[in-house]
Amino acid sequence: MISNFKQVSLVLFLCFCTAQVCAQIQNEASKQTKEKSHTFFYKYRADNVFTAALGTAVINGDYPDPLFEFYGQVGYKRYINPYVNVNFTYNKFNLAHKNISNNGYMSFDLNVESTIMPDRFFTPFVFAGAGLNASNYFEATGMKIQGGLGVEYIVMADFGIKLFTDYNHTFSDELDGKVFGDANDVFWRIGFGLNYYFGNSNKKEKIPSNEPTIINSNPIIHN
Repeated sequence: MISNFKQVSLVLFLCFCTAQVCAQIQNEASKQTKEKSHTFFYKYRADNVFTAALGTAVINGDYPDPLFEFYGQVGYKRYINPYVNVNFTYNKFNLAHKNISNNGYMSFDLNVESTIMPDRFFTPFVFAGAGLNASNYFEATGMKIQGGLGVEYIVMADFGIKLFTDYNHTFSDELDGKVFGDANDVFWRIGFGLNYYFGNSNKKEKIPSNEPTIINSNPIIHN
């Protein structure tokens, strides 16, 4: 009787110990899973952005031999979420044809822009919108639509450099001063510039660890 009691007690003790070990292993596994399920990354692009660029513009109009001329841009962007911002830019540029004309223009553009990889230093972006095109001193004005793409690289805290191009379609055939055929005048612009981010940059946010990030792909190893 006593022997049976000892055997039962031993079995119960072993079962208890086994249960404790299993519970400990499960807790450690659960803890590791939770730690891996989320990781922190820095938000390198703040919600507010001042942007500026210089480059060149060229027209595709009714005259031959278009020339590449001056283009400049300043503007402001506001992010709705890490992937989408709305931006307004003032653009100053010249459109010219060899030995024919060289005229100054400006445009006020409103775009919706998508940052493809907001958690990376380097990312492509695309944008589209509408704007008001005007000659110098607003002697002639007209609406247009535009769209473009580019790339950006964060070079240091709150500063990024960008390279982009856009296509601008006017609703008039008189932009170059000549009406010919049924097609409206269009022009291209290429710019290289700077984005200055201000507001809530360097903010820690959580994202799934199975998504590649700067910190995941380039971990800091402490000696």
